[in-house]
Amino acid sequence: MGKLLERLMDPARSGVYRVTRADEIVDALQGSKLAIARVDLRKPVFDAFSQALAFPDWFGWNWDALEDCLTDLSWHEAAGHVAILEGNEASGILVDVLSSAAQFWAAQGKPFFAVFVDPEKRLQLKDLFHDA
Repeated sequence: MGKLLERLMDPARSGVYRVTRADEIVDALQGSKLAIARVDLRKPVFDAFSQALAFPDWFGWNWDALEDCLTDLSWHEAAGHVAILEGNEASGILVDVLSSAAQFWAAQGKPFFAVFVDPEKRLQLKDLFHDA
């Protein structure tokens, strides 16, 4: 198992990060038991998450409902979750919701990573590869 996959499988390291490109994450997750979702933030945020994670019909299309779905994910049988977010900068409330979900899953012993693709390194987030 590679160092990046080890990191992504560690619930204690769950959180919200940035990377300059997504391909290394996608490659590392090939054949693993972690679910990967590509979230296209060029779309409205609730649409993007609902489509990428196949949210159930009861999704309420607001921030509370997004957090509820991200801390449920019972319709995805996986050892953990990695969301790759592309196409737009991170809003404060979105980062807060994703951080809350990561904390929830870490407490459940399952990894949850939200990773923004940020080629210019403009986002004030930790770099996933910093000590991977």
